[in-house]
Amino acid sequence: MRVNFFRQPFSSQRLPGRRGVLQLGLVALLLGVASPAPNASAHAGAEPRHWVGTWSASPMAADAAGDQTNDGFSNQTLRQIAHVSIGGDRVRVRLSNAFGTTPLVIGAAHVALQSDAAAIVPESDRALSFAGQPSVVIPPGALVLSDAVELAVPSLGNLAVSVFVPEETGPTTWHQLGTQSTFVSAPGDFTAAAELPIAAVNQSWFWLSGIEVQASRRAFSVVTLGDSITDGYGSTLDANRRWPDLLSARLNAAGTRARHAPVEVGVLNQGISGNRLLHDQFGQNASARFDRDVLAAPGARHVIVMIGINDLGFPGAFGVPDEAVEAADIQRGLGFLVERAHAQGLRIHAATLAPFEGTSFPGYYTLEGEAKRQAINAWVRDSNTFDSVIDFDAVLRDPARPTQLLPAFDSGDHLHPNDAGYAAMANAIDLGELR
Repeated sequence: MRVNFFRQPFSSQRLPGRRGVLQLGLVALLLGVASPAPNASAHAGAEPRHWVGTWSASPMAADAAGDQTNDGFSNQTLRQIAHVSIGGDRVRVRLSNAFGTTPLVIGAAHVALQSDAAAIVPESDRALSFAGQPSVVIPPGALVLSDAVELAVPSLGNLAVSVFVPEETGPTTWHQLGTQSTFVSAPGDFTAAAELPIAAVNQSWFWLSGIEVQASRRAFSVVTLGDSITDGYGSTLDANRRWPDLLSARLNAAGTRARHAPVEVGVLNQGISGNRLLHDQFGQNASARFDRDVLAAPGARHVIVMIGINDLGFPGAFGVPDEAVEAADIQRGLGFLVERAHAQGLRIHAATLAPFEGTSFPGYYTLEGEAKRQAINAWVRDSNTFDSVIDFDAVLRDPARPTQLLPAFDSGDHLHPNDAGYAAMANAIDLGELR
């Protein structure tokens, strides 16, 4: 859905012996001294480990949210908060310039445990490097993965990722709806500062697209692909009450109660507010970003898909009748995702579309759109196309008027759930299907 955020002002100020290493490497090679294999434990006899996603945010172009955009940054530090799902003792960070048109200069980057707001736990601060260097230039359309650092990351904890950009970036790759405060500094590099000098606060993530931890070989991740309802629109700011967060809390609790060694399960939120299955407008359509956001997700074993309601509502809400879709179009599009997921060995679980009658967005709800929603939901439930079905429609609807959200679960716009609604969604998921 169209999200009316107030854009924060951004500063536009600008900042006025290797040979020995090679020889040692050659000696080690001649003596047969091998480095540990990637993703393997460095300790002999220890359980093999691999990298698993613990947090994510799908990148968007600067102008991919209708009339909302960002102006970029210059000579500033951004401290961005990420609520992780599973923990680990080593961590690395993904930074994306997916929609940049020029190289992005990262002058410095750090990761630490959040203390409160923009403050970090000082002893947890770790400088990030990229191929051994403290800075990196990310080409247009590319992403970089930081070197791993030793850090005890707690499950369901908050990490603070601080990024300094020394040069003017111009409008830049972001994830618009964070429902999480991002802190923008006064001019300068404050990546190592325990307290950030705050010049602005907004609710988006910039460049930060993923965080991974090293976990046991049995650990895996669940990707949640969707629109604003997956993104958490209508949930409480900084409270981590999106339904994927609450699903993660359930999975963590189930692991703690396990009789045998618990299996760690990361949950990756790849929702984009306003996103559609078949057309672009608010971010790339879900069909186009499926490879990047789902199939390439580190450690992914499952994907939960809830998308299609904006495909029904946008033609009327935004006056684009040529983008109208039929129920069969959504069914075919979802079917293609199933084929692609299964080809990569992922199990795919479909969620029914929630009620939307009475929504406050003019032109979004129509009787025709409701008929299509009912047809899509019936097909999701009965076609045996998916590995399992999650009936969010049944969970969220008002029994007295099933085409509307239950008032107790309504955020106020009659389309997006509130915290209680998101909790009901997370509680409706059969954890036995996510094995």
